Order: sequence, then C-alpha cells, then structure tokens
Amino acid sequence: MYVRGYLRASTDEQDATRARADLERFASDHGRDVVSWYIDNASGATTNRAELLRLLSDARPGDVLLVEAVDRLSRLSLDDWKKLRAQIDALGLRVVAIDLPTSHAAMTAHQGDDFTARMLDAVNCMMLDVLAAVARKDYEDRRKRQRQGIARAKQEGKYQGRPKDDALRARIASLLGATNPDGSLFSIRQIAKTLDCSPTTVKAVKAERRAKEANAEALIR
Repeated sequence: MYVRGYLRASTDEQDATRARADLERFASDHGRDVVSWYIDNASGATTNRAELLRLLSDARPGDVLLVEAVDRLSRLSLDDWKKLRAQIDALGLRVVAIDLPTSHAAMTAHQGDDFTARMLDAVNCMMLDVLAAVARKDYEDRRKRQRQGIARAKQEGKYQGRPKDDALRARIASLLGATNPDGSLFSIRQIAKTLDCSPTTVKAVKAERRAKEANAEALIR
C-alpha cells in the first residue's frame, strides 16, 4: 500500500502546499510515509486537474489517496462526483481525509473479519458522499454571494473589478522580451516563476502588449 498525498488550492496565487506538513505528520502518526505528492492549483469544481489525473494514473489497488479535507478533492457537481468516485473505486483506491475520522482506518491494513472491513468501507463511502455534497453546496453558496455582491456594487457604481498590480505588470512586460543564455525567449512559466506570480497574469500582460502593438500598427497604416 502506497500513500499518495494530494494538495489543491483554487488559484495560482494561493499556496497549495500549505497543508503538506499536516499530511506528512498524519501519515507518520499512522506509521506510513507519503511516497508521492500531487499538487494542483485549480478549482475543485472541475475534474480537469492535471495532478489529480496523474495520481489516478499512478495509483495501484490498495493505495491511499490522502487529503487534508474532502473539499480539497471535490467541490464537484453530483454527476461529476459520481464519475470521480467510480474511477477511484475501479482503481481500488481508498480515500483518507484528515477531517473524516471514519476514513482513518484505511491507513492500516484491516484487522478482523471481512464483515467489519465491509462495514467500515460502507460507512466511509457514505460519509464521503455527504461531505462532497456539503463542499459543493458551500462552493455554490459562495459563488452566489459573490455574484450578488458584484451586482450590488455595480448598481451603486462601486464595482471596479480586481485591482491591477502595475509594478508587477511592468516587470512582466520587461521580461517578455528577455532571452535565456541559449537565445530563446523567456517562457510564460519562467516569467511567472521568476516574479512569483501566476501564468494567467503573465498571459494577460502578453495579450495586452500584443493588442497595443496591433493598435500601433493600425495607426501607422
């Protein structure tokens, strides 16, 4: 049995590795080591997460998928959660969440008879479904409040969108033309890593730069 740690944050700006120490400590307390880590910066409301897909590809029957909380694994709709659960079950993976005590028994080999093992699995599956449903409702409620807040701010003429970090964007713009020692241009990911920002922000600055260049060319013509 291998323990595979899964960490997720919703955006590139958030620290997805925040809970890593807690997962390592939890595994150690159960006499296990986390053999591999899978880290996504993506919404839990989508199954299109590269590292989650890699984990499912690497997993073997009996392995443990260890998460801090069920909402790190799923904020999915009911249909998408059913599909993910089906994949997990088909692979023989066992989900263990620190916030779900009924799942902790999976960190050790089942003791006792088959009936006890099956009962523990059944209870854990039910609780997983419950917490996945709660996580989805929390996601939908927060989205609803966000939309209501934006709508109210627009009505009052106060909504300006997310403020831009002009200094950061200027540094990004300067690196868009920079080159590596081999003469190749800095990639979007290189710039993002160098400036500790998200690739999405770099792409936005690059798109704005292209738009300005296109407008300038149009004026010359």
